[in-house]
Amino acid sequence: MVTTLVRGSGEPVTVFAHGLGADIADTRPLGSGVDGTKVFYTARAHDGVAVERFDYAVLAADLRAVADEHDATRALGVSMGAGALCHLIAETPDRFARLVFFLPAVVDEPRADVARLRLTALDEAVAHGDGDAAAALIAAELPASVRDTPAGRAYAAARAKILCQPSMRGIPARLAGQVAVADPAALSRVTAEALVLGCEGDAAHPAAVARRLAELLPSSRLHIFEDPNVMWTHRTELRERIGHFLNS
Repeated sequence: MVTTLVRGSGEPVTVFAHGLGADIADTRPLGSGVDGTKVFYTARAHDGVAVERFDYAVLAADLRAVADEHDATRALGVSMGAGALCHLIAETPDRFARLVFFLPAVVDEPRADVARLRLTALDEAVAHGDGDAAAALIAAELPASVRDTPAGRAYAAARAKILCQPSMRGIPARLAGQVAVADPAALSRVTAEALVLGCEGDAAHPAAVARRLAELLPSSRLHIFEDPNVMWTHRTELRERIGHFLNS
């Protein structure tokens, strides 16, 4: 069973699914303005426990288990977590009432070459347990204004530490060739209201993927930020958008 952290109380209940190489600490800020109970969890392999299988079906099963255990009616997924959420609702289109997808990286179409190369480079660093190389790759994606600051270096080091655990070896490469949903038509049956958040200029999370997902979901709102790294440059606006949507 995955590790969970519960904050807040009462209904509604929202479950938060983080991205690759991230953890509970990365999703907690996104729930700061959300009412009710918030359930954060650590995805498999990210907690140091080796797994035989790692794909969006398995990630979706873990997300479902956490949501069911806590009777969650809402869910938020970031990047890899957004892919897991896509897979889950494709299987069970009426599972949630409200959904937030932040920086979806893939839906039903393969990743672009630049995104696959990024994951391949991370995988090479992970395979060698090279935390410095992993941190450098992560830092290169941060805004120049924070890249060499204590906060930027701490962020890159923390993500690299998670990625370079033995349990994570081979996982970035596995994700590189996967899609979250095999049949995009399945998303047309989703009953939940959804908010899809993307940004321009992020090769790992192209705005085109966010637009594609919003088009596939019957009841969705789309917002594209004008530049990448919104967790650093537009954090207040991001939290307000998420809180306003989920609390409506």
